[in-house]
Amino acid sequence: MRALAPDLTLDSAGTGGWHVGDPPYGPMQAAAQARGIDLSDLRARQFTAADFAAFDLIVAMDRQNLADIERLRPAGNDTAVRLMADADVPDPYYTRDFDGALDMIEGAARRLLADISGSPAR
Repeated sequence: MRALAPDLTLDSAGTGGWHVGDPPYGPMQAAAQARGIDLSDLRARQFTAADFAAFDLIVAMDRQNLADIERLRPAGNDTAVRLMADADVPDPYYTRDFDGALDMIEGAARRLLADISGSPAR
């Protein structure tokens, strides 16, 4: 997403705190690097209620994350929250399909950018 829309301010956070401060999983970094995507500078952080005020749009990778995010929504907040893709993005840590996850995320990122910009997906 950063490569597709370098003018946007983007961040990533998990709904659980298990890996806070850790870099992305090694095999995922390797799969991304093979596509020219460098994830090495990223570090995990946990999503918080303050993110609703910090961002205009919050995107969840699956329906469980969406529910977890909505539970943290402050009263009266109307920040848009949506799913990244039409289907849940499977966690490649469990599926071991890092390339499949990247394919799904890249396609969904293009569609998301088209949705928010009003332009056709590239």
